[in-house]
Amino acid sequence: MWQDKLQEECGVFGVYNNNEFDTSRMVYYGLFALQHRGQESAGIAVNNNGTIVYRKEMGMVADIFDDNVLDYLNGHSGIGHVRYSTTGSSLVENAQPLVIKYTKGHMALAHNGNLTNADTLRKELEAKGTIFQTTTDSEVIAALLSRARIKYNSIEEALVEVMSIIKGAYALVIMTPHKLIAARDPFGMRPLVMGKKEDSFVFSSESCAFDALGVDLVRDVDPGEIIVISKEKGLESIQTNKKKQSAMCSFEYIYFARPDSVIESLEVYEARFRAGKVLFEEHPVEADVIVGVPDSGLGAAHGFAAASGIPLVDGFMKNRYVGRTFIAPSQGLRELAVHLKLNPIRSQINGKRVIMIDDSIVRGTTSRRIVNLLREAGATEVHVRVSSPPVKYSCYFGIDTPERENLIASTHSLDEIRDLICADSVGYISREGLLSTFKGAGCEFCTGCFTGNYPVEIVDEEAKGCQ
Repeated sequence: MWQDKLQEECGVFGVYNNNEFDTSRMVYYGLFALQHRGQESAGIAVNNNGTIVYRKEMGMVADIFDDNVLDYLNGHSGIGHVRYSTTGSSLVENAQPLVIKYTKGHMALAHNGNLTNADTLRKELEAKGTIFQTTTDSEVIAALLSRARIKYNSIEEALVEVMSIIKGAYALVIMTPHKLIAARDPFGMRPLVMGKKEDSFVFSSESCAFDALGVDLVRDVDPGEIIVISKEKGLESIQTNKKKQSAMCSFEYIYFARPDSVIESLEVYEARFRAGKVLFEEHPVEADVIVGVPDSGLGAAHGFAAASGIPLVDGFMKNRYVGRTFIAPSQGLRELAVHLKLNPIRSQINGKRVIMIDDSIVRGTTSRRIVNLLREAGATEVHVRVSSPPVKYSCYFGIDTPERENLIASTHSLDEIRDLICADSVGYISREGLLSTFKGAGCEFCTGCFTGNYPVEIVDEEAKGCQ
């Protein structure tokens, strides 16, 4: 059963430690800060004098790693991963980092994103004798890399070839006995940033992971860039994106990333605040109070309040200890889980006209439940404003979305959506309005889930069939 939100992706983190920092704990705290990007499994691999040791399990970061495990994971460099499955089943076999041995040695790999030609490549590799242990497209990357490595003197040369073969979105951190490598797909669809602490280099899906560790944000890894860190040569950069194109996922700013992260030189909270201001300009409405749906609707709610002068109130109490609503075993319990996760504060709602700000509407089911919660709390009117354009198309680049027939904006008009979610009115930010909120970011953006125009070809027939 799909939840009425686009699902988390994954988070990657890597450290090349030239100092006496505790590598495993740096990776641990980095993953802890990235936990919002995936809660199914987590793993850490470290390089201990040329030997890669690792631990990965199903569950949350804090539940998998304790002091004893972190003491065991001792090394001068390390990578980590938190996972939400977009391809491959939710099994411990699919947890990352992937650690593989091959003819030229061994390596560990962590990946955020999704390949659009993974099935085609998997079949080609299987025909040549490759045996796969997981169902993830990340293992396809690892298999291609291990085969290409035979032909080249360095793993970075092999990676250049692999990046010319794979299509889709990816942010990679790769560790070998002598190097730490970070790479980003040629369109930069998934975020990846580089930081520095004294003489040590750190990579992360988001800059929020740097703050608690005292790591200085240096810059984003460029689209198509491969960064190699080694003791012998220090930092080297290889650029494979000759056209200088980019297409960052717009939902990183709308929903996925933490508001305190800075991606492509733009703070996520600032983009969400601007979206709220644009929402008011495009869809003004008279009301008494504004309520933001926690958590990713709050930034836009602040912007809407600032632009409109309508007071923003704490309309909901969020229980942060309730898991994702779709894991409940029955529809009745799913309904209960919504009430457990969000409960309206009646004194702020009763007898008032309410503007409800949310980041997106996917299926419409949760939006309807939240609108009805506000009405049960005494709201006389509920006007829904959405800080993303209507989601009409599936994503194939690392975001878990329903098939197109289950996207409410793909099959219903605006008036029908209003009636289905029991609102008095509905207003979405326009695509042009959304893009205006990204002013200052050093990249262009993918808006394929709004327009159906994707920056990368969808190769596999299985993917094409669910558009």
